[in-house]
Amino acid sequence: MTTHPLHFHERVDTALHDGSLQTALGRATTRFITNRAGAIGALSDADTLRDQARAIRAGALSRLDELLERLAANVEARGGHVCWAADGEEARQYITRLARERGVQTIVKSKSMASEEIYLNEALEQAGLEVVETDLGEYIIQLSGETPSHIIAPAIHMTREQVSGLFSKHLGMPATDDIPTMTRTARQALRQRFLQAEMGISGVNFGVADEGAVVIVENEGNARLCTSVPRIHVAIMGIERIVERLDDLGVMLQVLARSATGQKLSVYTSLISGPARAGEADGAEEFHLVLLDNGRSQILGGPYAESLLCIRCGACLNACPVYQNIGGHAYGSVYPGPIGAVLTPLLQPDLPEGYMLPQASSLCGACQEVCPVRIAIPDMLLRLRADAVRAGKYHPAEKAAIQSYAIAMKNPALYRAGGTLARLGSRLLGRKGRIRRLPPPLHLWTKHRDFPQPGPQSFTEWWEARERRKA
Repeated sequence: MTTHPLHFHERVDTALHDGSLQTALGRATTRFITNRAGAIGALSDADTLRDQARAIRAGALSRLDELLERLAANVEARGGHVCWAADGEEARQYITRLARERGVQTIVKSKSMASEEIYLNEALEQAGLEVVETDLGEYIIQLSGETPSHIIAPAIHMTREQVSGLFSKHLGMPATDDIPTMTRTARQALRQRFLQAEMGISGVNFGVADEGAVVIVENEGNARLCTSVPRIHVAIMGIERIVERLDDLGVMLQVLARSATGQKLSVYTSLISGPARAGEADGAEEFHLVLLDNGRSQILGGPYAESLLCIRCGACLNACPVYQNIGGHAYGSVYPGPIGAVLTPLLQPDLPEGYMLPQASSLCGACQEVCPVRIAIPDMLLRLRADAVRAGKYHPAEKAAIQSYAIAMKNPALYRAGGTLARLGSRLLGRKGRIRRLPPPLHLWTKHRDFPQPGPQSFTEWWEARERRKA
């Protein structure tokens, strides 16, 4: 399993001081935000469409057991196989065993966050299988030995200059930062892999219960090659990623592409309902659908059930001021950003620092504002913070600080004395209304931003002076 040697705060500090990371994040998130705003703004009634999308997702979750059984029955009726995986271990064992029984040596994969969630690549490689990521971003981070740092743009943390160096080292590409040249180099390296592979593994954007079909949305075409060229196709789907019928899918596809990349529709949308039929030139000989629970059923019906509405568009990451500055790797989990700060403590409760991720938020609400299904992420972040406190997961200094604050707020004399001391101290430290450096332990605040200098008098003093003048 992936481990992170640095403490959460150390990872954040490293990210904030990484100039290349800041450049890459600035380029990418700005473009995503602009494109999304334009695509959503072009809709005649975007709010109605988002409300409709939310209702579809909520309705599907309320009947999840029924729809999953219908999906599985229809998949099997069309010649496919279904694995109900209670956790990551069951999913890994099923896929590994299938590969061994079928004599598979090489596997090609399209982008799948569910496979990242269960550390599938590591398990397959430990079993002696060669696994090749074919999504360009995933291929880049596989060459660099890293993990995805964004839900839809895995290599968002890397500049084109860094990618050029990577391709020169691993693929023998002459040094260049020309994007068409780099993509052509990757395409040439990957094309033969598709032809050699005996198994293709994909994620699933949506499952359509009535059709017994899985839907894969992409822009590069690599997923179509992964699912049609190898003789075996394995699709991994989180059990919450389901809609009932094609009409529901039409709504979800509209909000997904616009929120993710600012497109009206992604370049390729594939509906796959089992293996190739007799007489069909394309398609796998075997189709296996892995329905992954891995903690999702425990979230249903609870205070965090709304998190399962997520369609993995990544819009909340792009809009989040915290993610814009620290990127995905600082979170130390599979799912970064605001929605990751909610999902990680729920889906990976054993992650030692998972409880700290809800603190990586300004609670500004930008994530909820851009979410295509209006998930109340800030509310859940606050609830998770409270859960952590109740579980005793906090630093002793935090408890002491909050207790001192509570005492001061309940005692008017102490409150006024504290305000007076703060104003006196700020006169020594402040310049032009700002304090650029506070003494420890408050120096952590001013390490990356200024602190506003308190005014010359408190509100209470101003109010009393006003009342005296009126009298």
